[in-house]
Amino acid sequence: MARRRKGRPINGVILVDKPTGISSNDTLQKVKRIFFAQKAGHTGALDPLATGMLPICFGEATKFSQFLLDSDKRYRVIAKLGERTDTSDSDGEVVETREVKVERGQLERCIAKFRGTTDQIPSMYSALKYKGRKLYEYAREGVEVPRESRKITVYSVDLLRFENNEVEMELHVSKGTYIRTIVDDLGEMLGCGAHVIMLRRTGVSNFPYERMVTIEQLQAMLDDAKANDVEPGTVLDPLLLPTDTAVQDLPEVNILPAIAVHVLNGNPVQAGRVPAEGTLVRITVGQEREFIGVGVIDAKGMLAPKRVMANEHQQD
Repeated sequence: MARRRKGRPINGVILVDKPTGISSNDTLQKVKRIFFAQKAGHTGALDPLATGMLPICFGEATKFSQFLLDSDKRYRVIAKLGERTDTSDSDGEVVETREVKVERGQLERCIAKFRGTTDQIPSMYSALKYKGRKLYEYAREGVEVPRESRKITVYSVDLLRFENNEVEMELHVSKGTYIRTIVDDLGEMLGCGAHVIMLRRTGVSNFPYERMVTIEQLQAMLDDAKANDVEPGTVLDPLLLPTDTAVQDLPEVNILPAIAVHVLNGNPVQAGRVPAEGTLVRITVGQEREFIGVGVIDAKGMLAPKRVMANEHQQD
């Protein structure tokens, strides 16, 4: 007999303001315990040094977390000029110190070179895998392995402050962009070296910044509910964003309830007017526009399901 999963079967997305000094997985586990959730997963890990927006998906929302990994991100970063570290951030060891002779105009010209689409070689201290192991595991052993460059897009990068050998910037970037690598590359352009001393993710997709909550706030709400003999879910669950938040940017295809069961069973269906072949879409049902999953338009113009919600529309 299958073992019963512990926790509550809740669905949705919580925007956690990850603190510095702990991993994204530690953050996930703390939040999962606070909500007493059966199933949870995070989307897009942040380094222990970094703070900011970490969307955590509960229940059915975990099926669609991949779409958040593919979304744009926004960051605020402070770089220290004159020192290069082995991890490109202040958690690493200083491997080179150089004199800083940088003027603001020179700095602005170098920063401008990062705008647009370029090739970036991932840091050895990233979570990408090579032969089944994460790159940072090799790096900790002093082993360097080949990495393929990847196309990234820097939609915007703005200089906010330049003083005392510190450079503060705001960036809007595509998926898979390593801010540490941008800072390291900037330091080499300037001829003095640089590394990240502060990194904060301020945006993921179109999630509202003001909806972020800290672990401390969540724990305080839990403790207060218990102290007042209130069911914790009644105060915590209203913080959750809807399950389909992760795919809110996809075009919608609305289908009739009569054919929803076929989609939920994994079968392609005719859906009237649909986007072009290959387009990923968000599938909703009926006038209530209930979200049931994500599909793709196939070569025959059919709506083919890719990931769907638990089948509550199943008919006998």
